[in-house]
Amino acid sequence: MAETTTGRRERKKAQTRQALADAAMRLFTERGFDDVGVREVAEAADVSLSTLFKHFPSKEALVFDLDADVESALVAAVRDRAPGQPVLHALRDHLVHTRTAVRTDDPTFVLVESTPALRDYARRMWSRHEKTLAATLADATGLAPDDLAITGLARFALEAPSLARASDDPARAIRDLFALVEHGWATTPLARQEDRPGQDG
Repeated sequence: MAETTTGRRERKKAQTRQALADAAMRLFTERGFDDVGVREVAEAADVSLSTLFKHFPSKEALVFDLDADVESALVAAVRDRAPGQPVLHALRDHLVHTRTAVRTDDPTFVLVESTPALRDYARRMWSRHEKTLAATLADATGLAPDDLAITGLARFALEAPSLARASDDPARAIRDLFALVEHGWATTPLARQEDRPGQDG
């Protein structure tokens, strides 16, 4: 009985959280982030202001309702990868399957890019994810969390989707970027061209 009650309570929390996130995005995209107050979002979702802040600590957080899920998925991609799979490949595959769906015309992406407060929040959010990912990579490899290989890979993994997003084929772009990290500049067509005899240096 207690398990049923707990399950019902969790579903209710999830529904309320989703209602708030949906109401916020609708109002923000209609009128602009700066012109909508959190009280209006709460009213649109038919909850109290205190309930809103129980689910979202700030107005900006309403836009990034999947923040915790994104971070958890990054950690799981490394921690729960198949036996023998390199962390580089695990991150590549995870990003191909999760981050290439976000296009530059996505309403959330447009809202964030056009709102300084949201861009700043996103940078802080990704910085947190980067530190968490670096700690996870350190656990997986035995290297120190501040080892350049660890911090560099964490930073690269979180930046790669933004580089790939402008491509006609973001999934392929991410794979190409990870191949560059894995195999190095010397394997690229441009590097091979530079190595031809007679080329100006």
